[in-house]
Amino acid sequence: MAITLLQIAQAAIGVAAAIIYTVPAATKTIIKSIDVANTAAAVRLLRVFLVPNAGAPGTANAMFYDLEIPAEGVLHWTGAQILDTAGDTIQVQADIVGMTITVSGVEETS
Repeated sequence: MAITLLQIAQAAIGVAAAIIYTVPAATKTIIKSIDVANTAAAVRLLRVFLVPNAGAPGTANAMFYDLEIPAEGVLHWTGAQILDTAGDTIQVQADIVGMTITVSGVEETS
């Protein structure tokens, strides 16, 4: 078993839900931190979904749903969320463009 600490994903957040990370085969992923920067001069709404393999983003798998990120502000979340099935995804969406997200954590491969 190998454990790797890494930046899982980094992306600009668009208005359509988009996959920013997919759990690889024979891997479990633990999300340890999420940082979101709102580079716009207005409040933006953020959605982050932890979507099971072959699932679709929605309220049943939302980690954050229409969370307000202040103008030129940041969100910093720390904790532990586990994605334990190959094909599980992290998906993000905003009401208007102008935010970036960085997700860090651990991958455990068998």
